[in-house]
Formats: sequence, C-alpha cells, structure tokens
Amino acid sequence: MSYLIKNTIHVIEHDQEAIHAAYHVADFALNGRNQRDQNRELPVQEVELFSQKGLGGIRIPREFGGAFVSNKTLAKVFRIINKADSSLGQIPQNQIALLNMINIMGSHEQKKFVFGEILQGKRLANGGPERHTKDTKTLNTRLSIEDGRYFVTGDKFYSTGSSFADWLAIKALHPEGHVVLTLVERHQNGVTVVDNWNGFGQRTTSSGTVTLAHVEINPLLIFDERLLVTQPNYRGAFSQLMQVAIDVGIAEAALEDTITAVKQARPIIDSGVDRASFEHYTLQEIGKSIVQLDAATLLLDEAAEYLDELDQLQHINEEQAALASIRVAEAKVYANDAALEISQKLLELGGSRASLQQYNYDQHWRNARVHTLHDPIRWKLHALGDYYLNHNLPARHAWI
Repeated sequence: MSYLIKNTIHVIEHDQEAIHAAYHVADFALNGRNQRDQNRELPVQEVELFSQKGLGGIRIPREFGGAFVSNKTLAKVFRIINKADSSLGQIPQNQIALLNMINIMGSHEQKKFVFGEILQGKRLANGGPERHTKDTKTLNTRLSIEDGRYFVTGDKFYSTGSSFADWLAIKALHPEGHVVLTLVERHQNGVTVVDNWNGFGQRTTSSGTVTLAHVEINPLLIFDERLLVTQPNYRGAFSQLMQVAIDVGIAEAALEDTITAVKQARPIIDSGVDRASFEHYTLQEIGKSIVQLDAATLLLDEAAEYLDELDQLQHINEEQAALASIRVAEAKVYANDAALEISQKLLELGGSRASLQQYNYDQHWRNARVHTLHDPIRWKLHALGDYYLNHNLPARHAWI
C-alpha cells in the first residue's frame, strides 16, 4: 500500500510547520534508505512526499504565497532530511537555490508563474554543468532564436534530481554572448533524461545526463543572468548554506551509527575492559567527534542567522555580501571535516563487523566523500585567508 495520496499539495505557512514536515519526510525516508542505496533505487515516493508536504516552496516570498522561512529553519530542514538520507536531501537543494536566483533576477510575471508552479507541487531540477568543458562556468549549450521562436540545444551532466522534475533549469549562451537561465518542460519534445550517475556515493540523486535536441522554450521563462551581478546579493552563500547542512546531516547520521556500532563491538583484547564502549581510546574519539559535530552545527546556525539579518535589509552592500560568503565558508570547512572524519571513525571504532553489508555503514563516508568534492574546502580556506589577511572579497558565484 502506498504511503502517498496523490494530488494533495500542502502549502506551508510558517517555520515550525516546515520543521515538522521535514521530520515527517525523514522518518519515511529512513525506512528504505539502505535498500535504495545498495540497489541504486531512486527515492520516488520520498521525493513525492517532500513535494506534497510543501517543503519545495518554503523559501518562496510571502507576497507570492510562500512561507519564506528563515535561513536558520531552512538549514535545520536540510539537516533533518540529510541525516535520514543524504541522497534524498541533495535533490531539492538545487530547486531552492534556483528559486532564490529567480527571485533576484525575475520579473514579477516570471516569479508569479514559477512560484505558482512550485506551490502546486511541481518540481524544478538543475540541468547542471557540462561534462567536457574546461570549468563549470564554460558552456557549450546554446539558445537560438528562429523566426521569433526560442530553442535550446546542448548536453548537461550532474543534473541532480532530473528524473523527478517537471521543469529543468538549463543555462545556455544567448546569441548575444551572455548567459541565460532557461526553464524547459521535462517532457517537452527533444528532452532526454538519463539516470546514468554512477558515483560510489550519493547514489540515488539522479545526477545524470540531460540532452536537449533543439527544444522549444517559452520566452517568458528566459532569465538574464547578468542581473545577478547588477547589485550585491548573497546567492552563493545561500546555495552553500544548504551544502553545509547536507554535510552536517551526514555527520549526525554517522555519529548516531557510531554509537550503535561501538555498543555492539567487542573490546580489543589488550584493553583490559569488558566492553568496547569502555575503551579509553574509543571514549576519546567519541568525545572528539561530538565536539567536532557541535562546532559544525553552531557555525552553520551562526552563518544562517547572519543571512537572516541580511533578509531584513532592503539592500545589502558588497561588504555584507562578502561576509555572508565568509561566514558560510567557515561553516563549510568544519562540516566537511565532521562528515568525513566521523564517518571514517564509525568504521574504525565499530570494528570488523561494522564493514558488514547488512549495516551499510560505509554509505556515510561514501556520501560525504562524494558530496564534499563539489566545492572543495581548499578554496574555501584560500578565500578565508585572502579575506582576513588582504581584505580581498571572495568571488561572486554559486560556489562561495
């Protein structure tokens, strides 16, 4: 019997309701997480429940019918869901980041249409970076204009959540040479989505290939990305905040499983104790992990609170936008290390039996390792050092 009732889309009205919905989705997702991960089964019902609970629209401005929850609440929602299943939690972060971009650069008419679609339960996925370009900003995908009609042609990879989408957000080069964001109907003629993502972690995010073969699009749904740089904003910090929450959620899940695994493990023969949970080295490592996770969580919350302060301002300046990126970058460094180190310690402290496939404990390290490859902290540390030493402001893009 399916858990879901079709065509029942709830619209969240306030922060506490969003947190409650997140716990509901997390409880449902946790039940089948290991099976999905081991068999690469997509979380179809889980994604549908996320949409039906109204979580996809929680940052839509109130004037368009959304709850516009705080950044701190958004971070908590993503921590909760990613603790249960970080593959599931990674899927909607693109949608929420894209909606934020549309809120910055879209006209009232554009925002009314797109936000309305999301509040009706439609999903937006990212037709992401391209596979064979020199960097993530280089595009081969093209927008063409023919007899007043608009078409997009190209290939995208890392298209997280594309299998679940109603709309695909596709970046393309305009004939005039600048970058535009276009929204393409997922089932439009000429659109092909292939779930060929085969990374060893984040296995069920549907982060594969999108091919667009001369696909016609609605000109209403073309957004000029030059508008993202005409005035300071914190879109990069906002996007990265969710990445931090994903890592913290993974670390929380790994620590919880570490405690379970240690209680089931046998002590080392030379330890002189009856239970592994009494081993001095193990106690020390658990203590370190708890402090590391607490620090990552506090930095995440502090960064989110700063973004909430900026939300109260009508306009922000370059310094404030830069500090938003710096605060989130600091949190990302700690979250990165917490996710990787705690998930690795789980296997070490849990002993040989922790490697048994039936527990699937390795998923936490695999997920952490793959997710933290997206925007490596070595460049976060570089940005932090350059900011505090030389007061050079960080670059303005989605990865800082």
